[in-house]
Amino acid sequence: MKRFLALALLIFALTPTGYTQNKPMEMALYSENKIPGNISGPDEEKSESDGGILRISKIKIPTLTAYLPPADKANGTAVVICPGGGYSIVAIDHEGFKVAEKFNEMGVAAFVLKYRIPDKKNQTDPPVAPLQDAQQAILTVRANAKKWNIDPARIGIMGFSAGGHLASTVGTHFEHSLIDNPGNISVRPDFMILIYPVISAEIAITHSGSFKNLLGPNASAEQLNLYSNEKQVTAKTPPAFLVHASDDGGVSPNNSIVFYQALLKNKIPAELHIYQNGGHGFGMHNATTKDEWMERCKNWLDKNGWLKNQ
Repeated sequence: MKRFLALALLIFALTPTGYTQNKPMEMALYSENKIPGNISGPDEEKSESDGGILRISKIKIPTLTAYLPPADKANGTAVVICPGGGYSIVAIDHEGFKVAEKFNEMGVAAFVLKYRIPDKKNQTDPPVAPLQDAQQAILTVRANAKKWNIDPARIGIMGFSAGGHLASTVGTHFEHSLIDNPGNISVRPDFMILIYPVISAEIAITHSGSFKNLLGPNASAEQLNLYSNEKQVTAKTPPAFLVHASDDGGVSPNNSIVFYQALLKNKIPAELHIYQNGGHGFGMHNATTKDEWMERCKNWLDKNGWLKNQ
């Protein structure tokens, strides 16, 4: 596995333009696999398909898979995608790879993040491991923007469910870089796309399983407050597009609502779509409606100038 990732990274780095004829390329997220806070031990990563959903568990070695649009179609915008999974698995296909392909159709470069699952056996500080990986993903894309034909000021973050919590954490905790960053490259995303996201630790609306997996069963009030991202919104928080379903029995739509309200309070451009039905985990296609939220997202990106050629 390590040899494959190293070889893939080398091949990718040697590609003059960064393009791979529209084929995805998985690469190691950290150079020489110097993963911050990792504890030595076996790599027990496991992939399995259940009900047509590809789930990856016990992730210890994070990767980034690049989907680059053809050079003649690329508009310079990029998005890092964080699939969901309650911080226990990563649903990497329908909330990752397929979404990346759709962004390529828009001319947007997409990078699917396989982030570490918090585990005290594997990390010295499990709660920060996913955030470190997401910050490293933003840094990697921004540092390689010229090679990959990307505008470094048009790099967004996207997340589904617990991946939405991770994406919103990146969008609200960017002033403190938790990774090695000697070039002081900004890890602030330029926009956020949050799909049925976990946001808040408030007892009435929280998805307790995600917070338990991230922070442990005995999280302090201070930790819970810190990772309740509606409380971390400021005037510097990037614009956001949010989608949820009213009948989501897994993650209350109030998570999106309180985050949207915090954005409005701080005068941050935001758009919120709440469908009457759809439940949780529908990925790109809500089967209860003919409306496609990815089209609404495309319109939002276009309205804000992110689909114009650079």
